[in-house]
Amino acid sequence: MLLGLYTGTRAGAIASAAFQRGEGRSYVDLEEGVYYRLAQGKRATNKRQPPVKLPPHVLARLRVWSRIARKDGTLPEYVVEWNGKPVASVKTAFATAVRLAGLEENASPHVLRHTAATWLMQQGVNLWEAAGYLGMTPEMLQKVYGHHHPDFQNEAASAFKNRRRRPQSLVNSLVRSKREEVEA
Repeated sequence: MLLGLYTGTRAGAIASAAFQRGEGRSYVDLEEGVYYRLAQGKRATNKRQPPVKLPPHVLARLRVWSRIARKDGTLPEYVVEWNGKPVASVKTAFATAVRLAGLEENASPHVLRHTAATWLMQQGVNLWEAAGYLGMTPEMLQKVYGHHHPDFQNEAASAFKNRRRRPQSLVNSLVRSKREEVEA
């Protein structure tokens, strides 16, 4: 959940996230603090998966988890494992967590991506920077999440503060014009 929430990464890339590089794996570089979301050997698609810099608190947690030995004494290979194997999907575990937390039952792992995008916009992060971080185009980020940005339409809304006419006098003049039109 931390990777999804703080990187906006899709569930499939999280399921394949490993602590070592390998074929078919996305890779968490614990030294450099970068998560390479596109699995090694996979072809890039329009579902962009660029590398993402990990937030310090997430990186610290991943470093700790990578050193917690399994029951057999070996270290984990994958970020999300079940019985020493990578999970195929996080959907079942996510649904269980949603149910136990008493949240809306139709919530899916993708809601974490939406939350990450919303938080970046609410914090006023530059569109180009946020889009690159999330792996989407600036146009898509603007279209779907732009209204969450603190600068959303500020310039347009502020343009009206310097108008000399008060709104009521404008309405009165429009009514007068209409009356004059009718009388003519």
